[in-house]
Amino acid sequence: MTALLFLMVGLFAAAPALADTIYVSNEQDNTVSVIDSTTLKVTARLDVGRRPRGIALSQDMARLYIAAGDDDRIEVLDLKTGRIVETLPCGEDPEFFALHPDGKRLFVANENDNVISVLNLEAKKVTAEVAVGVEPEGVAVSPDGKLVAATSETTSMVHIIDASTLALVENILVDTRPRGTKFSPDNKRLWVSSELRGSVTVFETDNWSEAAKLRFSVPGVPRELVQAVGIALTRDGKRAYVALGSSNRVAEVDAESFSILGYYLVGQRVWHLALSPDQKRLYTANGNSGDVTVIDLAGRQAIKSLPVGRGPWGIVVAP
Repeated sequence: MTALLFLMVGLFAAAPALADTIYVSNEQDNTVSVIDSTTLKVTARLDVGRRPRGIALSQDMARLYIAAGDDDRIEVLDLKTGRIVETLPCGEDPEFFALHPDGKRLFVANENDNVISVLNLEAKKVTAEVAVGVEPEGVAVSPDGKLVAATSETTSMVHIIDASTLALVENILVDTRPRGTKFSPDNKRLWVSSELRGSVTVFETDNWSEAAKLRFSVPGVPRELVQAVGIALTRDGKRAYVALGSSNRVAEVDAESFSILGYYLVGQRVWHLALSPDQKRLYTANGNSGDVTVIDLAGRQAIKSLPVGRGPWGIVVAP
């Protein structure tokens, strides 16, 4: 179908007042920006380790885990005090990671070592390493906690790991330079983005067959600038949002029919995405323009972009 292009319309006031807090890692500033979702203003910029990229909230929403890539560690930020309270070893050059639903383990992509490190948060040490392809980046854990998926950029594969035994159970070829990966809320499908092909492949997790191939094309934008990276899925599994890198767009996808519903214009070089807890907004980290774009999903429009720092990369929202 012909996709409708949704243009950013500027500084509209958001419809409902929200009480969430958005955290953004700025990899070139070595900071985490804190945004109040009601005022849409940056309330703090917190100093963290060198080259922060992947970030994730603890299950109790009291701490923020931060991959400090150039310091080879995971930092733990206390959200009440805004201070780093722990630094945890995690292997060389951590880029992205995922928290297991048990809240006890982080699965960390070590880009330079070509492994996924398993960081035990209680023991505060790496207890295992799983060898994968060259330059692992994207990591996801299935909602039921049974599987871990990891993409390797240079090998162009997604690797499936048994979360209990840590056995590598599948190696699946995907489109060139895979970046993001995400399991569907019902555990039945795995989404994998390809930066260089500007595509997303969706796999059935029962047999790893291909359920769909999405190819993105933005009117007026050269194909080589349409670079699929971060992925966000709604809790009901009905919508998917895909960051399209240097095209400065986010695609909205019907996750049941796999129809591309349209594109939102956001900041430059959009990396990662985060949905608000009420699923009414989508926030994007835009690496080259140094800002976060706020998308009103009900109104189907981007309502504001606000500066946060140099090289925003990871983004999460806490209620």
